[in-house]
Amino acid sequence: MARNLDPKCRQCRREGEKLFLKGEKCFTDKCSVERRAYAPGQHGQKSGQRLSGYGTQLREKQKIRRIYGILERQFRKIFSAADLKKGATGENLLQLLEGRLDTIAYRMGFGISRAEARQVVRHNGVLVNGKRVDVPSYNCRPGDVIQLFDKTKLQLRTKAALDAAEGRGFPEWLEVDIKSGRGVFKSYPARQDLPSSINEGLVVELYSR
Repeated sequence: MARNLDPKCRQCRREGEKLFLKGEKCFTDKCSVERRAYAPGQHGQKSGQRLSGYGTQLREKQKIRRIYGILERQFRKIFSAADLKKGATGENLLQLLEGRLDTIAYRMGFGISRAEARQVVRHNGVLVNGKRVDVPSYNCRPGDVIQLFDKTKLQLRTKAALDAAEGRGFPEWLEVDIKSGRGVFKSYPARQDLPSSINEGLVVELYSR
């Protein structure tokens, strides 16, 4: 399976903002974006570089891909599915991304980062409606019950991730019980509940060219 093996902190610096790919490190002063707030590479510190309209759209698409850890081909498939649904394509796109099992597992605190939550899913550590699902891209539906497998719940890394998530708080569209390692995907998030730093309209413009 193809993966993006670029260093996580380098990806954040390339986009010029925190993408929260390294778990708790992103919330400390050790974050690379805090220490080196410029793009990576020998020309990263040069200022005055202006992007074209296409370049701005491309950067926004790359940023969303990196946030959710999705490669280009898979992202295009999700966009096509969002375009076929009723409503705003951009909002549909973000809702489909948030409805993926690996994203929900991360939001519920089953992993300290999206990459770790994805690993928990792949290693048969998550149940959906009582059945094991090891596909990170599995599309959850409102009302689905997502919980940790008993052995996974006892792991120290999982306990630390749950505690950290509880300290930050959970999104409105999820109902999580920390003690039982169980949660309910109540509904797809509304656009106002998602980060305002994401401009999904640019992605729609990019794929509409």
